[in-house]
Amino acid sequence: MRQLVVRPGSALRGEGFVPGDKSISHRALLLSALAPGQTLIRGWLPAEDCRATLRCVRALGVQVEERERPPADGRLPETAVDLLVDGVGIDGLREPDNVLDCGGSGTTMRLLAGILAGQPFTSMLTGNDALRRRPMDRVAEPLRRMGATVLGRAGGRLPPLAIQGGRLVGIYYPLPVASAQVKSALLLAGLFAEGETVVVEPGPARDHTERMLRAFGVRLEREGPLIRLKGGQTLQGMGGVALDIPADISSAAFLLVAAAIVPGSEVRVRGVGINPTRTGLLDLLAAMGADLEVAGPEAEGRSRPWDPRLAPPPSPVGEPTADLIVCPGTLRGIEVAGDLVVRAIDEFPILAVAATQAGGTTVIRDAAELRVKESDRIAAVAMELSRMGARVEELPDGLIIHGPTPLTGTVVDSHHDHRLAMALAVAGLVARGETVVRNADVIHDSFPGFVEVMQALGADIRWQEQP
Repeated sequence: MRQLVVRPGSALRGEGFVPGDKSISHRALLLSALAPGQTLIRGWLPAEDCRATLRCVRALGVQVEERERPPADGRLPETAVDLLVDGVGIDGLREPDNVLDCGGSGTTMRLLAGILAGQPFTSMLTGNDALRRRPMDRVAEPLRRMGATVLGRAGGRLPPLAIQGGRLVGIYYPLPVASAQVKSALLLAGLFAEGETVVVEPGPARDHTERMLRAFGVRLEREGPLIRLKGGQTLQGMGGVALDIPADISSAAFLLVAAAIVPGSEVRVRGVGINPTRTGLLDLLAAMGADLEVAGPEAEGRSRPWDPRLAPPPSPVGEPTADLIVCPGTLRGIEVAGDLVVRAIDEFPILAVAATQAGGTTVIRDAAELRVKESDRIAAVAMELSRMGARVEELPDGLIIHGPTPLTGTVVDSHHDHRLAMALAVAGLVARGETVVRNADVIHDSFPGFVEVMQALGADIRWQEQP
């Protein structure tokens, strides 16, 4: 295991290239496996979480060829992989001859559960220690209602999950909370179900699955909060159109906040996916007073202040992209609650770092979901930032952060959570003295090349073997 050593230094300047979107990479691979013929996925994220999906797809009988992309576009070689997927069609998956290991990826387990619920065989999904502690009843319960047998520990709540697929029937299912993973699992199961599956969202959640299903020719209807999908549809091949994965806004978030809090910085992050269901952090940074501008990837020097109402058109596979440019501003505290929480749920560790440097008080509520991520992110963020001198109060469903607060470098821990590890590294860039982030190899779960990208921008950050 390695740790990160971070020291404050000069301003961050230049262009940052972050890996492909993790959420979209999972979905592109799974749907390409279910579509007939070959699909080329360009810019797929080769992080540990996505590799878990790749292992499982191969174990289900799908041939996938990895092709390293030349780093001519500015990305690091380890963050630029193309996949050529030989899709087997909606009925072509085979029974695995071993347990399917999802590693630490909740997305892998939940989305695969939806697909496996409709298969005429038995499968077992497991993962690492952290994943086996994450509740799966939100997926298991509606899949049981559709006709699948789903068994797990603790009364069916916890992995490993044993899934006996069967003849599914569509259901009408109001989601208890807005969850893109649960919604996606039910829509994927709905492909194999008799009749219509209707999912009712209590609030906005990521819509990558709906966009990509449409790209593969599946008909979906949206009526306000209702999403309707008729079973029995087959996916269509892409017909020579490659699936291009945009840069991950959740990874870009660390560069954006670093540029917003390190004096004198100016960073441009290229080709970021700005799906409206994912841009909560951009709205929050703009509300805090960060100097945030957006430009089309093809623009030469032309940009405008961030405005979510002026998003660029989607690509052929349904995902809009843009370059994001950030400079420091006079940050101020804000209150965050409601729908914005869902649209920025993965970005709260790094948002908390920005809040330590903002004038006044930042209050985050309605974010109890953070307690069942890779770590209890509410408790872990409060604990580790407090060690650095931040004034943080823990709420049952969020945080209160008082700022601006000078931070002091010290030894902190990732809690084996990739997003917390990177957030603490960014905090180290504005802390006095040296910050050591222990158990930092977990960063590879979502952002391989994070350290090298930050170094290229001028950050004083390096790997060190952990004693």
